[in-house]
Amino acid sequence: MTAINEFIDSEVKNSDVVLFMKGTPTFPQCGFSGQVVQILDYLGVDYKGINVLENDDLRQGIKEYSNWPTIPQLYVKGEFVGGCDIIREMFQASELQSHLAEKGITVKGAA
Repeated sequence: MTAINEFIDSEVKNSDVVLFMKGTPTFPQCGFSGQVVQILDYLGVDYKGINVLENDDLRQGIKEYSNWPTIPQLYVKGEFVGGCDIIREMFQASELQSHLAEKGITVKGAA
């Protein structure tokens, strides 16, 4: 396993909710990352944002790790949930809120 894969694996397994994104939660640098940040913030979810723009190896590595071609990528309790479209659809159908609650993640926003 490469160093970048070890880093990704460690982050995914040691943080309850991790968002690999372009930019940061306070300053998303792409619209798709921004949408997922808005959803997580609306729900009041405590999450860790990791900026893939800071490291090309990380940017490519996360795509290989998940076998998913796009960023952002959301992980909950070590499990890949999806990218922007999937997260948005799950949120609109209240499935994201249910999924987070089932995993023991506190959701403070209106469900």
